Amino acid sequence: MREITLRQVEVIRAVMLRGTISGAAELLGVSAPGISRLVKHTEETLGVRLFERRAGLFVPSVEAGKVFDQIREVYKGVENLQSALDSLQKGEEVQLSFASAPSVAQFIAARALRSIRARYPDLYIDLNILKIEETADYLLLERGEFVIMSSAIHNPGIQSDKLAQGRVVAILPEGHPLADQAVVSVHDLAKEDVVGIDPSDPYGRIISRPFREAGLDIRHTMRGRFAQTIVSLVRHGLGVALIDEFSVAEVYLPGIVRRPIVEETFIDIYVVTKKDRVLSNFAEFSIQQFRKEIMEAGRNWS
Repeated sequence: MREITLRQVEVIRAVMLRGTISGAAELLGVSAPGISRLVKHTEETLGVRLFERRAGLFVPSVEAGKVFDQIREVYKGVENLQSALDSLQKGEEVQLSFASAPSVAQFIAARALRSIRARYPDLYIDLNILKIEETADYLLLERGEFVIMSSAIHNPGIQSDKLAQGRVVAILPEGHPLADQAVVSVHDLAKEDVVGIDPSDPYGRIISRPFREAGLDIRHTMRGRFAQTIVSLVRHGLGVALIDEFSVAEVYLPGIVRRPIVEETFIDIYVVTKKDRVLSNFAEFSIQQFRKEIMEAGRNWS
């Protein structure tokens, strides 16, 4: 059986395009004698005259017309493949769906998305904001590939991997007397109007932990469902609060003063996925960017 290699196809096409051995050699970046020998060997192996020599030019022979038609189809297929690979590398006609807890979505998500967009400029991104109780359905029904969450999800079909760790901090309205202190205590905060999230909520339980551990039975004067709401209440002078550092990770937050607390408390951030689901390259890259941005936010507080 007479076979032809991809290298032979490449050389034949180069001669066909340039019309000369030297031109084909220049196109492929190799020596002309090597091209000449390979063309001759191919013709002898196949028992077919591929080119006619006319006035110093190599012209496809009439009898090899079908061969050259197939070579054109092969290269058309290669070009289509390359085009598809280029589109995939840029994220064209591909969708990445994932979700985030409100606290991380506020500022960290935008920074991570900036890097994701730079790497995959044409990738369609669907970002959802979820509470912890919505996470299992979102993943198990495969509405998205992963969720960035401030609590682990306890479900046999869900996998929670710790991504990073942050701190619980105090936020105060600008001009508040406690803002003059470099570090504040929950004992001082408890004497003020405290706004927050219901401690029965998983996130609310985390950020209210310093009060509980200090033996303080805190009573909120106002409550909200999301961290962004708490930040807004404090900004408008309606109270003081504890919050995770990622919810106030922006360099400039008008109306808000951030302070570390004496009773140092940490909050873990998890990447949550459906167990045994194979993630896309886009999802894996995105998770790397979230880890990078979360750790960078923590360093800015150090």
